[in-house]
Amino acid sequence: MKKKTIAYTVWILVIIFMLIGCNTKGVFIDNDTDSNTVSIDEENTSEVVDEEQDANQESQTENEEDTTNEQEQNTEEENTEEQNDDNEDSVDSEENDNNTNNVKQGIPSPISGIYASDEKVDRRPVAIMFDNHPRARWQAGLGQAEVIYEFQVEYPYTRYMGIFLINDPKHVGPIRSSRPYFVTALLEYDPVYVRVGGSTAAYQYINRLNLADIDGIKSGGFWRYYETGKKTPNNMYSSMAAIRRNQKNKGYRLKGNYEGFMFNEEDTHIEGIDAKNVKIKYNKSNTTEYVFDSDKKVYNRYKDGKLHIDELDKSTITAKNIIIQKAKTKVIDDEGRLSIDNIGSGNGYYITNGKAIEVIWKKESERSKTRYYDSKGKEISFNSGVTWIQVTPLNPNITIN
Repeated sequence: MKKKTIAYTVWILVIIFMLIGCNTKGVFIDNDTDSNTVSIDEENTSEVVDEEQDANQESQTENEEDTTNEQEQNTEEENTEEQNDDNEDSVDSEENDNNTNNVKQGIPSPISGIYASDEKVDRRPVAIMFDNHPRARWQAGLGQAEVIYEFQVEYPYTRYMGIFLINDPKHVGPIRSSRPYFVTALLEYDPVYVRVGGSTAAYQYINRLNLADIDGIKSGGFWRYYETGKKTPNNMYSSMAAIRRNQKNKGYRLKGNYEGFMFNEEDTHIEGIDAKNVKIKYNKSNTTEYVFDSDKKVYNRYKDGKLHIDELDKSTITAKNIIIQKAKTKVIDDEGRLSIDNIGSGNGYYITNGKAIEVIWKKESERSKTRYYDSKGKEISFNSGVTWIQVTPLNPNITIN
């Protein structure tokens, strides 16, 4: 009898434990989550950070930034998944040249003359704002842009805008805010515009023009990237895969409608002054320099005396063509924001293969193409490769030797 009672007791205890187990919720800990990244999801936002307040605080110490409202939440699992997807989608980026080896397979890019597949050349360009504050260096993916602009922003800083078509870097950034004159420059490429905030005037301009706009404040696929030691607001990143997904999800056109540059069939030397070294001094603490590599026939780029490298692969940033475009520049408010007149005409230089010539630039309207003419009135035809456009004040401190 005792044996039966013990047996029944054991069975009852087993049944009780099974019932408890069925009602117990399991806990899963993902140890693979990257603690160095924090993503931004526009649908799950719990914290609002005013970047304009950030900028005002910075301007008190370094006269930096004014960018607008920014929304953040630490959703690390989604960001890890986003980055893993980007690594899969960006396999082609590992095959990209540094845009100087122009192998003629496919068709030429309208903005660089570099040959690529029809599929890549036929899609819509992407214009990305790159932070160039000293705390933001170096930039990731900038070396894969085909055209890059450097404009002044609030003293003493400059900022970049890269135009991408055939390359798909797996990381791009740090991404920063817009100014109106960047918008005027990008209009001629009919691109998808990628930024994080902007001045009030830039927002008004973007809204009036109804651009294909991807603002990191309001869009997914952007994250704070801390692995390089950079801090907010100089560490906002994305990827070309995420940008292209945003482009599709927002219903933006997949193909652009724009006029490209003219390119020489073969690498061409120009008759001009020697330009083995080109130095632009924006102010006492901000210089850009190019040094010609006669073996590779490109210019190696230096920023504030240091070799400019791409954070993504540590490659040297180079230029095949350099445009110096002089434009009327003036301070318009107490924050040091600028007005830069890049509609109209002005003087400058075209530099390639160790030589420089004087040019005249003309842009008739907001959306028209900026054209560059030599002293005889003939439109400049570029050598295939990366072009850097350095926009300077009317009387810049430039040394060409």
